[in-house]
Amino acid sequence: MKTVTFPNGTTVPALGMGTWNMGDSDSRRADEIKSIHAGLEAGIRVVDTAEMYGSGRSEKLVGEAIRGRRDDVFLVSKVLPSNASRKGVRRACEASLKRLGTEYLDLYLLHWEGSEPLEETIAGFDDLVAADLIGSWGVSNFDTDAMREVESIKATTPCATNQVLYSLDYRGAEFDLLARDREAGIVTMAYSPLGQGGDLLRAPVLGRVAARHKTSLGPASPAQIALAWVLRQENVLAIPKAGSPKHQHENFAATEITLTRDDLAEIDAAIAPPRRKEALAMI
Repeated sequence: MKTVTFPNGTTVPALGMGTWNMGDSDSRRADEIKSIHAGLEAGIRVVDTAEMYGSGRSEKLVGEAIRGRRDDVFLVSKVLPSNASRKGVRRACEASLKRLGTEYLDLYLLHWEGSEPLEETIAGFDDLVAADLIGSWGVSNFDTDAMREVESIKATTPCATNQVLYSLDYRGAEFDLLARDREAGIVTMAYSPLGQGGDLLRAPVLGRVAARHKTSLGPASPAQIALAWVLRQENVLAIPKAGSPKHQHENFAATEITLTRDDLAEIDAAIAPPRRKEALAMI
């Protein structure tokens, strides 16, 4: 599987698992845990969550799913901007660790830019690295100007990642952000890489391209083409959610697809790349 490498030298597969809206329903809980297990067994390593997701319910579900398997996981969580003072970051991280049932996070992110000075937040992250509570830190939903500000702040450890909304129906990051982060050695994490609400997956172009590809599970689906399209980018780690083992296996099979130049040209003709700078979309 394609991989990405963080500034501290850690290399992980370029396909991870997102957990937004997971842990909210008792009726889905067993399938969601089985889905995480299926991903780990397939070779996926990154599991992404946040204190905001279900007010901690997602972290609790992830903690249950990885119990006894912590060494197999590259674990990511995020701190709310309202908790991102230097001392607040420490308190929030310790609360996340308790919910997750682990002693450390591999990566800890500021969920989006807030009112706390970035210098304070980054100092808090440095404190957590020094205390061995996190391996590295990053940001989420930061556009190019905000990334310049991050990089202007003196820190003991470098920013490792920028997690942004990136999919075929949200291509704005392609204009300058993806290249800028790549040149800076910062991994881009793509959340919601399959779009929102299913409209993207009904695009006729994805059906046409899917008809030309197969995976070990059978004919490719539009969703697998959309995911393969994100995964084709260098330095991009995609974190789609999968609420069942079946969905997880379908996501994993997308790593088998190599889109051709003709495929990519047809997709661009139907869903155009950005021609000018756009405000970074976020959800």
